[in-house]
Amino acid sequence: MVYRRTHQVVKRLAARRSAILAAARAAAAEGGMGAVQMAPVASRANVAAGTVYRYFPSKSELISELIAEVSRDALAAIRRAADAAPGPSSALAAAVTTVAVHVLSHRKLAWGILAEPVDVDVSASRLASRREISGEIESRIEAAVRAGHLPAQDTGLAATALLGALHEALVGPLAPDNLDDPAKLRDAVQTVTLLALRAVGVMDARARGLVVQAALPTSMLAGT
Repeated sequence: MVYRRTHQVVKRLAARRSAILAAARAAAAEGGMGAVQMAPVASRANVAAGTVYRYFPSKSELISELIAEVSRDALAAIRRAADAAPGPSSALAAAVTTVAVHVLSHRKLAWGILAEPVDVDVSASRLASRREISGEIESRIEAAVRAGHLPAQDTGLAATALLGALHEALVGPLAPDNLDDPAKLRDAVQTVTLLALRAVGVMDARARGLVVQAALPTSMLAGT
């Protein structure tokens, strides 16, 4: 008789896989991608090392799936924020703000996903992550152009340039190192969002209320 997994077994297997990914994510958030090692991740997830290998046969597969999962979460957050905005220009502002917030919320994890040297090849996952986020920003720029809120432009190139600027400004080697202060962190998010909007043709973003404190998490609004 062919064995069929019961619903409970499927749930248990999925929960174990999620626990392993959560452990890898926590390790990367604390110590960068170099901290994602099979045995420590297994210990953090309260499973045997062999169990990790059954779900992810190699470290490259574990890190690649971690990158994909973080990117899916970020993409979903960007879409929620943009879809809740009242118009295409404010949707673009919300998308850019959300990218900045996600990057700054876990800078070590963000750097690990972007460019931290690792001893396995995860370039395909890194590229896919960038393409997905850039594609979402591009769709928001296109919507604003169609609505007549922005001048005609190469939206793909603009989206790629904006994403690169955000990453370099917030987590790259030249990024400020004093962003633990909620006020400075809030200001950094607003600064890069204004820069992004001006770059694609919104010259009066602040006057039009496109960059608002309400778009930022409560932790970033402390002291305002």
